[in-house]
Amino acid sequence: MTASTFDKSRLPSRYTTVGPARAPHRSFLYAMGLSSEEIAQPLVGVASCWNEAAPCNISLMRQAQVVKKGVAAAKGTPREFCTITVTDGIAMGHQGMKASLASRDLIADSVELTMRGHCYDAIVGLAGCDKSLPGMMMAMVRLNVPSIFIYGGSILPGSFRGRQVTVQDVFEAVGQHSVGDMSDEDLLEIEQVACPSAGSCGAQFTANTMATVAEAIGLALPYSCGAPAPYEMRDKFSYAAGEKVMELIAKQIRPRDIVTLKSLENAAAVVSATGGSTNAALHLPAIAHECGIEFDLFDVARIFERTPYIANLKPGGKYVAKDMFEAGGIPLLMKTMLDHGYLHGDCMTVTGRTLAENMEHVRWNDEQDVVHPADKPITVSGGVVGLKGNLATDGAIVKIAGMTRLKFTGPARCFDSEEECFEAVNTRNYKDGEVLVIRYEGPKGGPGMREMLSTTAAIYGQGMGDKVALITDGRFSGATRGFCIGHVGPEAAEGGPIGLLKDGDIIEIDASEGILNVQLSDEELAARRKNWTARETDYASGALWKYAQTVGSARHGAVTHPGGAKEKHVYADI
Repeated sequence: MTASTFDKSRLPSRYTTVGPARAPHRSFLYAMGLSSEEIAQPLVGVASCWNEAAPCNISLMRQAQVVKKGVAAAKGTPREFCTITVTDGIAMGHQGMKASLASRDLIADSVELTMRGHCYDAIVGLAGCDKSLPGMMMAMVRLNVPSIFIYGGSILPGSFRGRQVTVQDVFEAVGQHSVGDMSDEDLLEIEQVACPSAGSCGAQFTANTMATVAEAIGLALPYSCGAPAPYEMRDKFSYAAGEKVMELIAKQIRPRDIVTLKSLENAAAVVSATGGSTNAALHLPAIAHECGIEFDLFDVARIFERTPYIANLKPGGKYVAKDMFEAGGIPLLMKTMLDHGYLHGDCMTVTGRTLAENMEHVRWNDEQDVVHPADKPITVSGGVVGLKGNLATDGAIVKIAGMTRLKFTGPARCFDSEEECFEAVNTRNYKDGEVLVIRYEGPKGGPGMREMLSTTAAIYGQGMGDKVALITDGRFSGATRGFCIGHVGPEAAEGGPIGLLKDGDIIEIDASEGILNVQLSDEELAARRKNWTARETDYASGALWKYAQTVGSARHGAVTHPGGAKEKHVYADI
């Protein structure tokens, strides 16, 4: 494949590299050591979310260098750039978590602006931590230039006194410590061994959930999202992605040829089958929004309802991401789902082949029990469930993977921030049978829709995971387990019913039927709404204020712009 294979008159980089008027632009490229031949080739953005904030991102720059080699080998010219990442494990449990979800949209925006400003022809995007994965995929679909997604890989599991542990165990250890079930010395020991390598949190939390989505939706190469970050074989996937994106340019296979309603349904199905993070119910509608496809929380929940739970992964199960990769990886999961009718096999992928064609040579592995056959599931209903009722007319979501109790009724105990609730939990100032309500933590009200892992993990660590329930208009980490309902909408800041609750109101949760109600009449709720006043946020300036002005509801993905349905042009066609 040579530069002459590509018609620059149809590629965005013609605006910076072709014709006498672009001599000044080319002079900048010569200044960086590029040759005339390299300038004449397609320019490929290699975008990474590298930083030194957490192990999730630390290996991305090294992997990006291998991508660049693959691009160059296929006669493209790679142009590396970085964007931000806010790492949830660091941001969790304090005001910093308000930056997490907002970072997803900022990542998408910054990648878009970099690509637009420099007129790159394609993108290979590398991401590691939770929100960076959907943020990168949102940018790809928005720009619609040939794109391949690369996951940086999961962390290796730690070992604490003979058992595998992840950062989830450390969060839960805080709860054990608070009630005297763990000593200072034991807490120090587990925090020092839980995260032994580079890579994203090791179980089916949000990062690995969205990595599974990347393969299922067709934006990542098969097997590439399963290999742990420290494995040298990741270089093979990175190099192959660099080569393959050049083929996508030649064939003009674009993200919107790949991300369709059917592929979004495939993505939702693998989330449910793996007992994945409830955050996927935010990110899939947001990705759909970028290309103008209507696919909201209720559409995601519909797929969850009909998909069996088959992957025995933490936090609800036994194994971590490394175990699934070594059992056969995400293709093993997708193969059994496809064979039993839970995936659409005719969806295009970045290989240039359909999902079914990619799965053609995948063979079932009888020597493992990480992934069950789809006709012999762990449970017949999915690992994640959507809820609706007079307390959540715009929906809510709960992860039920690993749970045995699917119904809960109890009196509300209301808190207007996560900090208030965590203080009550940490001091054991709550009762068996209560439904803890954390509100004003939604997309607008937070602002930023914080995750509540510190609180939920403390509850679980105290041995109270099956004795209380928790509902919020905020979010939960993929590491959350127990009876925890998030994304309750409309949110309190918008006058939603969750903001009208009082201590003692009886809340009914039925995850088997998908119901979330409060035992109040419509008349009582209407009367309370008349007396309700909006709670003023203390974020009156800066990035979070700006985010709150534009962010929409959790039901539609908490998006911040009108999306593909409203756009007048697509970047790839400028």
